[in-house]
Amino acid sequence: MDSFFTALPLEYLHHDDRINPRSIGANIRGLIEEFLQKRPQLHVGLAWWMPGTDGAGAVKVFDGQHKAAAQILLGGRELPVRVFLEPDVNVLLQANTNAGGKLRQVAFDIAVMRHLGSSLYVDRVRRYQSMRGLAENDYSFSEHDLVRFFRGERREMERYIIDAQRDAITHDQKNALLEFVEWAGKGADRPLSYNTIERSFFREFLYKKALDIPIDAGIEEGTNPRQLEREQMVRLMTLFAEVFFVGQWDPELGGRRVESRVQSGESIPGGHLRAWRIAREEVLANVMRWIRLVIANFFAFTGKVIHEDRQLHTQLPDELWNRVRNFLESLSHLPCWVDTNLSTTVFGPKQNLDYWEDVFKAGKSPSGIRILTAPLDLTEMIRSR
Repeated sequence: MDSFFTALPLEYLHHDDRINPRSIGANIRGLIEEFLQKRPQLHVGLAWWMPGTDGAGAVKVFDGQHKAAAQILLGGRELPVRVFLEPDVNVLLQANTNAGGKLRQVAFDIAVMRHLGSSLYVDRVRRYQSMRGLAENDYSFSEHDLVRFFRGERREMERYIIDAQRDAITHDQKNALLEFVEWAGKGADRPLSYNTIERSFFREFLYKKALDIPIDAGIEEGTNPRQLEREQMVRLMTLFAEVFFVGQWDPELGGRRVESRVQSGESIPGGHLRAWRIAREEVLANVMRWIRLVIANFFAFTGKVIHEDRQLHTQLPDELWNRVRNFLESLSHLPCWVDTNLSTTVFGPKQNLDYWEDVFKAGKSPSGIRILTAPLDLTEMIRSR
C-alpha cells in the first residue's frame, strides 16, 4: 500500500470508529504525563485516506487515538501520522484485529474485539452475496451456509457471527444496562465490567452455534431467532438495571475499595452497596442461572417445549417477564446485600461460582457461614408482592 508521513492539523483528522472502536480510557493519564515530561512519541498514529465521488475524503485515524487525545489535551494543534493512500480497508481492519488478538501486540479489551468481529462478519456477508451473485438485500442464506462457504476460516466465521450478536446487544440505545458497564478495561467507576457481562448474561442466554435457517427468516413477523435473542437480551439487561442500578448506583462514590471503606466504618448507602455486590461476577453468573430456571419453570408449567439452550429464541410472554421481574425484586430485598458485617467474610475476598451456588441453594456458604435466612425458594421468589 502507498503511504506517506506528515503532520496534519487537527481539523483534518477524524477518528475511525470502524477499525478502532475503542473509547478513550483512564490510561490516557500516563500518556499525558509522558508528554508533559517532553518524552517523544515513539510510534506515530496510523491513518488512511480515500477520495469520495467529489474527489475529497476524510483522513481517518485508526491507530494511536490515545496518544492523539493526550496531545490534544495538552494543547497540540497538529499530529504526526502515517497515511495510507486508497488502501483496502478490510486488510487494515484484519491487521488491526490480529494485532489486538492472536498477535497480542496491543491488549484490546474483549468488547473491542467483539466489535471488530462484527465488522468482519458484515464484510463476509457482503462477500458471500457478491460471490454467489445475490442482491445486497437477499438474505435467504443461513449462518451455517456462511460457515461452510468460508470453510478455510470456519472457526473465525463462527466467532464473527456471535460477535455480531454481542455487538448489536451492547450498542442498542435501549439497553439501560450499558451506562453501568466499564468498557475500557478494568476500573471501578461503574459496577460492571464487560467481562462480567460475557460470563453471566452472554454465557447463559446467547446461543453460540451457527443457525441453519435463512438469516432473514421471520424478520417481518417478529419471529426471527436472532432478532428475538437480541431484543429479549436487551429487555433482560434493562430489567436488571432498573431493579439494581437505576437510582441506586452513585457514580460519585464509585466502587473503588468499597468493602474496605465499609470495614473502616464509612457509611455507604444501601442501594449503592447492593449494586456493587450483585455485580460481582461470581454472584451475577449464579443469578443468571436462576433466571434460566424461572424461564424453564414457566414453560414446564404451561406445557410448552422449547430448546433449553436457546431460551431467548422463543417469544417470552408478558406473564413470564412479570415472573422474572418479581424474582429480581425479591432477590434485591435479601438483607445480605446491605449487611455490613459480611464485608470481611463474604464480600471481602473473591469467591468462586460454586460458593454462591451453595449460598442460593442452602442459604449458607460451603464453610457454614449463614448468609441467607433460608435457601432461595423459586415459587416464593416469583410471587407478586
